[in-house]
Amino acid sequence: MKRLTPILLVAVLSACGAQTAQTTQNATLTWAVETQPITLNPQLWSQNKARLLVFNQFDALISRGEDGSFQPWLAKSWEASDDGLTYTLDLRDDVTFHDGTKFDAASVKANLDQFRVPGYNPAVAAIQLKALDEAEVVSPYRLKLTLKEPDALFLDFLASPYAGQVSPKSLKSAKDLKFGGPDLVGTGPFILDRFVQGQELHYRRNPAYQWPPAGAAHQGPAYLPEITYRFLPEAAVRVGALTSGQVQVIEGVPATEVGLIKKDPDLTLQTSLNSGTAYSYYFNTSHPPFDDQRVREAFREAVDVDAVLKSVYQGTATRAWSIVGEKSPFYDGTLKGTFGGDLAKANSLLDAAGWGQRDAEGFRVKDGKRLTVREVASAPFVRDRRDILSQAVQAQVKQNAGIDFQVRIVDQGSAQKALEEDQYEIFGNSRGDSDAGAALNLILPEKGAINRTHFADPRVDKWLASASATSDQAERKELYAKVQRAAVTEKAIVFPIYVPADQVAARKSVRGLGFDPASGTPAGAYDVRIGT
Repeated sequence: MKRLTPILLVAVLSACGAQTAQTTQNATLTWAVETQPITLNPQLWSQNKARLLVFNQFDALISRGEDGSFQPWLAKSWEASDDGLTYTLDLRDDVTFHDGTKFDAASVKANLDQFRVPGYNPAVAAIQLKALDEAEVVSPYRLKLTLKEPDALFLDFLASPYAGQVSPKSLKSAKDLKFGGPDLVGTGPFILDRFVQGQELHYRRNPAYQWPPAGAAHQGPAYLPEITYRFLPEAAVRVGALTSGQVQVIEGVPATEVGLIKKDPDLTLQTSLNSGTAYSYYFNTSHPPFDDQRVREAFREAVDVDAVLKSVYQGTATRAWSIVGEKSPFYDGTLKGTFGGDLAKANSLLDAAGWGQRDAEGFRVKDGKRLTVREVASAPFVRDRRDILSQAVQAQVKQNAGIDFQVRIVDQGSAQKALEEDQYEIFGNSRGDSDAGAALNLILPEKGAINRTHFADPRVDKWLASASATSDQAERKELYAKVQRAAVTEKAIVFPIYVPADQVAARKSVRGLGFDPASGTPAGAYDVRIGT
């Protein structure tokens, strides 16, 4: 058996050691966030921006360190069999859910079994948990997990928000399990006690909390007795609330306001690239015009990405060259400079594809139909000025190549309907998965849960399956490089644009802010405090 982590030793804090919650100023905090969460159920989490909220209320089984290693959390240690088919978890015996229920092996099994409920979260069931065969309670605090095949993504799942532990009692009694909310109970450092649609979330400190992940800056309960997250989607409003003192922290600092934040001596600014995939346009190949690779390539060549990013993000955005973000250890840097910005090539490709004629407005036409491509974006997922970005791209493809790029931002239901009915040509997406392999398995395989390109390549499916079956990181990187080259250069089914980043601005009195080492997104509020 291979022991993957040491048993966690509970730290004994000396008088000169880390501060405890009782020795800090009991000040409350108000934090403005860019987007309202679609769900507060960690097992159904989908918005990258919601990650910091999830880990306030829920704890995962293991955590990720700054070096990417897996470390203890609710599981104090674990072992893997030599064949990679069995994981034995030894759990903490001092953890209690917010409703008083004891955390133990049976509760972990109940959480895993929940993913087997039809329709609960088919994407996770099909990717992160596809190899899980059985969860067996060996003893009150020992759980044996048996896999059908080795899976390099399994430990990443155990460290993800999806593995946020929910009280089995509340899994059965929650009024709205799909959304979650105050009646869905976790073990985390904060207890959600109020949600006001369109306005705010309010958490209060869990006074019993004694089980932070390895690497936390302190032990015991959180410093803050209360924290309120206000939903302020307008960037100028968020920044104004910070500078006026209405809130102490904001996330999602627009490029237009970075200079203002940096010049203010009373404010601080932190930023971090996200892991996972870059923000990209995925081309729907199931019908014209993107069933023709020449048109896909022409769209990319018609855009001067550097100019667009400079205009929209004023030099603060990192250009993407691959579906995988450059922060990921699996990023293939050889793709840099392989596409984009060649207007002569764009027009030559469109001419060759039969789009040589123009209408009165300058748009290309063929057989009486305009060269039109549509993006239908779901409003809750629109962040980082992506609406402005699409307008800039829209202007460039019209001017440079005569392409009619139409963008609609709609509610989630309307966006899902358009996707299901195949009424789109471009799907904009980025994912903050800590292991980019999870995102690639969702997006690229023929039967991927969010394969919006409808493109199928048996080689890609084979490479992804092989990468998931090995824990050799060098081998995985080589396989994922093949996948990236196929998607970006060989088949041109994806148009990488920028690497998402998160920004956190705060009053200088706020300490302990940071980013999740695995995802690069803002960390929860456990270590945050006000004052010295």
